[in-house]
Amino acid sequence: MIIKYGDSNVDIDEALLEIERCELEASLYDFTVAAWPHIDSAEFATGGYALQAVCEHLEACADGYINNLLINIPPRFSKSTVCGVMFPAWVWAQQANTSLSGPGVQFLHAGYAMALSLQDSVKCRTLIQSDWYQRRWGGRFKLTGDTNTKQRFQNDKNGIRNTVSVGGATTGLGGSYLIGDDLNNSAEANSEAIIKSTIEWWDMAWYNRLNNSKPGFGCRIVIAQRLSEQDISGHVLERGVGDWQHLCLPMRYEPDRSFHTTLVPAWATDDGIPIQWKDPRETPGELLWPERFDEEQVRLLEKTLGPWATAGQLQQRPEPAGGGVIKREWWNLWPDEAFPPFDFIIASLDTAYTTKQENDFSALTVWGVWYGSTDTRATRTVNRYGANAEALSGTGTIDGLPKVMLMTAWQERLELHDLVEKVAKTCRTLKVDKLLIENKASGISVSQEMRRMYGHEDFAVQLVDPKAQDKLARLYSVQALFSEGMVYAPDLAWADMVITQVGQFPKGRHDDIVDTVSMALRHLRDLGLLVRSPERIAELNAANRHQGKPPQPLYPV
Repeated sequence: MIIKYGDSNVDIDEALLEIERCELEASLYDFTVAAWPHIDSAEFATGGYALQAVCEHLEACADGYINNLLINIPPRFSKSTVCGVMFPAWVWAQQANTSLSGPGVQFLHAGYAMALSLQDSVKCRTLIQSDWYQRRWGGRFKLTGDTNTKQRFQNDKNGIRNTVSVGGATTGLGGSYLIGDDLNNSAEANSEAIIKSTIEWWDMAWYNRLNNSKPGFGCRIVIAQRLSEQDISGHVLERGVGDWQHLCLPMRYEPDRSFHTTLVPAWATDDGIPIQWKDPRETPGELLWPERFDEEQVRLLEKTLGPWATAGQLQQRPEPAGGGVIKREWWNLWPDEAFPPFDFIIASLDTAYTTKQENDFSALTVWGVWYGSTDTRATRTVNRYGANAEALSGTGTIDGLPKVMLMTAWQERLELHDLVEKVAKTCRTLKVDKLLIENKASGISVSQEMRRMYGHEDFAVQLVDPKAQDKLARLYSVQALFSEGMVYAPDLAWADMVITQVGQFPKGRHDDIVDTVSMALRHLRDLGLLVRSPERIAELNAANRHQGKPPQPLYPV
């Protein structure tokens, strides 16, 4: 339909099409809804926020704000369709021509099974060649006939979508985006050999395939359900805390696992405040996508999977609810930016100084003990980053009993000198009173170096002998501190790493962090700084029993 507008003729249909085109280019989710009928005969399941969250994070990747993105989401949530089909077609439809947006962008996709990966590749090509897509964006690029196959197709702007399988050759291949979709097979989740080979392929053949690894020029994306703590997601979380944005979407909401991500960093906003994403659910057990998976369906799925698979595939934590010796819900999350004023701060180090991949980590945790007084040693009030902060009003313990806060934690493979330097820096920053090191061969060497190089510092260094108790017995010895609500941790990714590793013990892959936790808390108990409620009550009762009569004057007055 043509209408007259001033001196020009306006095609209403083309004008409306242009408006729609702009709207779809601005929103990957809207693009997905509109494009769905052209690649799938099933009706698109609307409602819920899970796919919207996935799309928002992929948009942040295209804008150059996220360089490494890990998405953990239950199966059958259309994750492969969004990441493998819709996202490449949407990126190529963009007018902007950058390293991560526009028809010149190159994609390298991988999955555990080539057949499944090829299905998404074919669907993506089908969508691009559809009349619907061509009418809106066909003028921006054309697929070239000489490289138009199921595994690889290319356009005339040098954009490429290529597909490989886990373990396959990647020599000569690269991409602006490296997208790994279900790199682990659920049927092989317990095979140590396959898990090891998958991780080796990730480290040696996949991770370095970006065309340009500079921030804003290349992006790695992993999307998967959790299968075991040794899967690729676990590997990424173990080695890349702080470097990856982790969008975690459990089927049922768990308030003690509140995940935050940064969609737009502070440097990219007008007011200098980052734009963050947070799970909008508030009710424990609230479902992720009830319009598609209602309560009855989820319960049946949980019954079919069993507790371990439910914990991993649905809840995105490869452990049963609550964990093992130390249950997840026993940790108290500390929401404030500043910590309370601590009376005593202790660091606990488990040593394994080496950079070899197959060896254990060196691990350090730092703990602060505080009581009821908010003005006690005000200079000991720090925030979660180690900077001085004003004391919070009302942060004293309500019952007058001591509490202990996890202040920081890290685990790395380091040579002796680098390990000593990092430990010393952490102790100085957090104003540690005492550093504990386990009395073993590597620990003795670290202790000697710490005393030689940093003997003038304010913190003491002490070797601790675990005696005859094994790791499990040591953790059981401090279990009551957790179950009685005496242990706190900030709501941060590195703290969740500690909570997860402790919760998975003794079935977890690593126990380095666990050793530091039990050593620190046992030592604080031995010093009398962590008195439990029953012990405090017993002390008061004993004092009352032996109080006796009030003293009488020696002489009559």
